[in-house]
Amino acid sequence: MALPAVDGRQYVYRVYAPENALLADLFWQAWHCHDESAYPRAWDVFDAALIRRVG
Repeated sequence: MALPAVDGRQYVYRVYAPENALLADLFWQAWHCHDESAYPRAWDVFDAALIRRVG
């Protein structure tokens, strides 16, 4: 999942979840992980995230 941030960059996170997980749940898991880091704040807008299933 890629989250755009206020510095203009995109930060990518791998979120492990069951196949039937809701996309919104994946978004919030990645967003909270980013928010707890030292990186600039990510946009907390679901539509701004790029979510892609791998595997």
